[in-house]
Formats: sequence, structure tokens, C-alpha cells
Amino acid sequence: MRFKLGDFVRFVDERREGYITRIFDEEMIGVTGDDDFEIPVLASKVTTVHGHQSSGIASEAFEEKRTPVAEFVTKGVYLAVTSDQRIASVVHFHLVNETSFQLLLSLTTERQNQFKGEYAGIIAPKTAVKIYSAPLPDIQIWPKFHFQALYYTSQNIAITEPLVYKENFKAKDFSGGKKSVNLLKEPAWLIRLDEPEMMIDAQKLKESFFKPAEEKREIEKPASEVDLHIEKLHDDHRFLGSDEILRIQLDTFKKALDAAIVHKLPAITFIHGVGNGTLKNELHKLAGRHPHVQTFMDARKEKFGYGATKLLLK
Repeated sequence: MRFKLGDFVRFVDERREGYITRIFDEEMIGVTGDDDFEIPVLASKVTTVHGHQSSGIASEAFEEKRTPVAEFVTKGVYLAVTSDQRIASVVHFHLVNETSFQLLLSLTTERQNQFKGEYAGIIAPKTAVKIYSAPLPDIQIWPKFHFQALYYTSQNIAITEPLVYKENFKAKDFSGGKKSVNLLKEPAWLIRLDEPEMMIDAQKLKESFFKPAEEKREIEKPASEVDLHIEKLHDDHRFLGSDEILRIQLDTFKKALDAAIVHKLPAITFIHGVGNGTLKNELHKLAGRHPHVQTFMDARKEKFGYGATKLLLK
């Protein structure tokens, strides 16, 4: 297949042109014109229009710029998903590298035990590269994504373990608001790849119930509504920085969620306020990836406005 999603093409046998918004197989594609109507057509019946930028992805090796060790950033690998500015039904996946490492990245998709290499290349430090595109309406049938990355630098920096991230994306992964991404200069749904997933070790949890009484620590049943406003969690909050405040709020969220799962609560609501949306986005990101969260939504708007999120638990 010589075409890619987002390519601008013209029909060979008729006066029609548009953007490729779907690839059915090696022979059939979908083309959407100015009328926003998608037309299935044989790939052999269209041709690329010169003068329009193709969505093809290329990568080149580059010379490494030395960074002072004290300023060397080792964390900050994200997947940013943006809407196509021309065709709203298409989204583009960008690998955002905010670290000082070069990333040797590969992306492979898996569908019904069939694997396909989608991208391989070098991502420079402090850059973002488009690596994949997909029709958003087809999210329910998207393949599973396998990301692998090696960290490289010629500088005297401790070795970082290779990054391996696998995900079947669902609609709830894109239910939160978009965030501004400086390296892209456009808003995107942002998913961090280089942080450990929040998981509960079921075996360790089970073992804890069989410890002697003097060793067992009782997990208190949480309230059905947990207020995460910092003034409710810390007396001297006025002397805390924003990062420390966020850490305390997220720690409280994780402990309350773990306790709710242990006590088999059907749901729990977290009051985070409106603010600048940072805490809400972090909670949605953690909830969306948690194996014991069935789904989440804005809590009762007549009571909380848009300042609370309700989690339904499995």
C-alpha cells in the first residue's frame, strides 16, 4: 500500500479529490472530500496530488548535542493524540520525547494475533514525531499497540531500562480534556508511557489477611466521597509548592481507591475542584488505566458542578 491516512489524492476516472480517511485493505481505501462524505474506492483508481504534504513519516539520524549532567532529563516520554486539522474523524499519534535521551523507537500493532510493524526510527531529545494515524470512529476495532524504546546517549549517564508499553485503547482514554503540548503547539490527549502502571498485587493483598494480629494492619473503609482539596489534607498547605500539593492529592486518591477496592465498594467519588484541570486530568489518566475501574464520569453536576469525578468499580 503506497498510500497513508491523510494523503491528498485525486480520482483517475472522475473529477473528484479528497483526503484518505480509511484504509480497508491493500486494495481498497476510503476518500473524504469537501462534503465530508467518505467514498470507498480502489487504490488503483486514485493518484497522489503533487503540492500537498503527505502524511508519510520519516526519521533521520542526527548528531547529539551535549547537555550538562545537572540538566540532563531522564523522564518524560508521552504519547500525544491530536485531531487532524482537515478531517476531524482522523487522529494522529505523536511520540513526545521530553527527555535528553535519543529514543530508538518501534511501534507494532496487533490484531487477532496478526502483527504489523508501523514505525521505526530515532526520536531526538525535546522533539515530537508523528508515528501513526487512525480513524477515531473505529476506536472499538483499533489494534493493540506495542511500543518499545531504547534510551541512548554518548554522555556519562546511567543506563535506563528499555521502555515497553502495550495498550488496547478505549473511548474512555479520550474522555478527558486535551492538554497543551509545547512540542506540538496544539492540544492533544496526553498519555505518559514511562511511568509504572498503578496495579494492586492481589497475592500480597491476600497474604495480608493471614498475618498474625500484631502484624496485620486494618485498612479503613473510605467514605463514598473523598475531598482532595489540599486544605482538607494538609494543615500547612500554604507553605507547599504546586508539585508537592499534587503529590499529596494523588497519594490520597490512590490510598482511598485501594481501600474502596478492598472493601468492595461499587463506586467512589473524588472531589477535585475545577482549578486549572491538572488534578482532574491526572485522576482521569490513572482511573482510565486502573484494572479495577470499570468506568468513570463527572459526578452529580447539580451538587459538584464539574469539580468531582465518580468511579464505578469492578
